[in-house]
Amino acid sequence: MSQPKSKLSRRTLFAGAGTAGAIAAAASLLPGAVQETAPQPQAKEPPEKGGGYQVTEHVKRYYKSALI
Repeated sequence: MSQPKSKLSRRTLFAGAGTAGAIAAAASLLPGAVQETAPQPQAKEPPEKGGGYQVTEHVKRYYKSALI
């Protein structure tokens, strides 16, 4: 039994990689292609006398998943 010959050759693979690289380079040069990032939320100031630990939903999910 002979294996079916693959339609994907090295030449096709490298041509596709080159095309993808050229498209990525062209997209980075377009002025309208740059997306503005959303402003990052400011972190809260820590309390002066400690007490910075807060039980949030994320913490509750962690403790719930850590139960044995």
